[in-house]
Amino acid sequence: MYEILIIAYIVVSIVLIGFILLQQGKGADMGASFGSGASGTIFGAAGSANFLSRTTAIFAILFFVIALVIGNINTHRQAPQGTFDDLSNEAQSLQQNTTAPALDVPSTKPNSDIPQ
Repeated sequence: MYEILIIAYIVVSIVLIGFILLQQGKGADMGASFGSGASGTIFGAAGSANFLSRTTAIFAILFFVIALVIGNINTHRQAPQGTFDDLSNEAQSLQQNTTAPALDVPSTKPNSDIPQ
């Protein structure tokens, strides 16, 4: 399920980028820069949304919904157990199970072999 969502997320993002790049800006007409566009608004008249803008809105909604679902799945997902994940636990158990070798500590009694 997770892998399918990731693939869908990548496909939706690529399609969304494509639809955004295909659209023409509202002020991109040559006449709008010289004042022959609609004088009532800054970027021209706001007409009804065409196919590209509606499709872009649908893909943007899909993009955000899939992102939220993937984020929700990741918060409740356990990390996969790798080869090196339990090395720290093994090292701690080895330290607790092994004891340090006894050191030869000289006694504090005076040695009778040494002349005084």
